[in-house]
Amino acid sequence: MTLFYHFDEKIPLTGRLAMGVEYDGTRYCGFQRLNHAASVQASLEDALSKVANEPIQVSASGRTDSGVHATRQIVHFDPPVGRSEKAWIFGANTQLPRDIAVRWVKPVGDDFHSRLSALGRRYRYVLLNQISRPVLERANVTWCRDPLDADAMHRAAQALVGEHDFSSFRAAGCQSKTPWRHMHFVDVKRYGQLVMIDIQGNAFLHHMIRNIAGALVSVGRGAQDEAYIGELLALKNRRKGDVTAPACGLHFVDSVYDERFDLPKEPLGPHLLSFTGEWTGERELPDTPRVAYRRNRSLRHPTAPPEQETSS
Repeated sequence: MTLFYHFDEKIPLTGRLAMGVEYDGTRYCGFQRLNHAASVQASLEDALSKVANEPIQVSASGRTDSGVHATRQIVHFDPPVGRSEKAWIFGANTQLPRDIAVRWVKPVGDDFHSRLSALGRRYRYVLLNQISRPVLERANVTWCRDPLDADAMHRAAQALVGEHDFSSFRAAGCQSKTPWRHMHFVDVKRYGQLVMIDIQGNAFLHHMIRNIAGALVSVGRGAQDEAYIGELLALKNRRKGDVTAPACGLHFVDSVYDERFDLPKEPLGPHLLSFTGEWTGERELPDTPRVAYRRNRSLRHPTAPPEQETSS
């Protein structure tokens, strides 16, 4: 995918479709549709249903929590009617509120599932590290006025890489059946006043990334030493954990799939960090049994029940 290209206006897209969606999660209860509050899913399904003139339901690669943003949420749906690429994108965006946008749409095979086919999910937590509070960026970063040692945070975060029991970093109300998750990488980098926690794993527990971010900030401030993260991990007890970082700094930036699905490549978000020049899918996945299983899994002939994916 290039930054600028012409949408097809004539050929109706039929069969299963994958779609890239971006949103500001500030005023939503999260992605998943709920009866009592506004959700991204409800807004998206309502917009697509108006384009199709029939009800449409979508499945998403991850359920972001209340206030969490996304620059590359992948959804799929089976449209009841054919519409052109331009009709799906422009039509949906005309109906959507200004804080949600469809970026692209692409036909995929019936074996594609936005959640079950995902090999990894990537998030970035963005801290604005300066004395004065932010104004223009306030909804998309977490402000920290105490000086942060990003190098110390990065070294401490390496204890999280690999497969571990993340009980110390899951929310009390987390409904996942298992606390075990596999982190592909956890990087902490400073770009001027911005400190970015870049984390990718097979899946995440409820509030897991925000709890990790809160603990890493304690290391960055010097309130805890670099062994702190590994010690928390070993405790397997959320009551011994650190504070939960605010949702506003968290961005869902990528879902990773097998190359055979040929989904569009995009610059990694959020846009505050676009100058880093990295695109989606550039980093190699670890060679693990979990990744291999997802690559080879057939949705029509599943060999094992899918693991439960929860929000972060």
